[in-house]
Amino acid sequence: MNFNFDLSDELKLLIKKLVKKDKLRVVILNEKIKKIVENDQKSIDRYKNLRYSLSEYKRVYIDKSFVLIFKVDKDHNHILFVNLRHHDQVYKR
Repeated sequence: MNFNFDLSDELKLLIKKLVKKDKLRVVILNEKIKKIVENDQKSIDRYKNLRYSLSEYKRVYIDKSFVLIFKVDKDHNHILFVNLRHHDQVYKR
């Protein structure tokens, strides 16, 4: 069973900017979102959780150095894609 999903306003704005600057990354991002949404309740756990204050979020790499951050709500069968950032910005404490 597929998850329902939404994009945060911040991520929507970022995608609009990326369409103009880096269309390939947008294509890769869309494919990755489709793969994530197609998971079921058990297989969604394969994605790694972030740590510390971001422990409720999961992450997946886009390209080599960008990280897509998302939050899974299994009770409501919903995924919220929160942000796409460079690895160094995400893991900076």
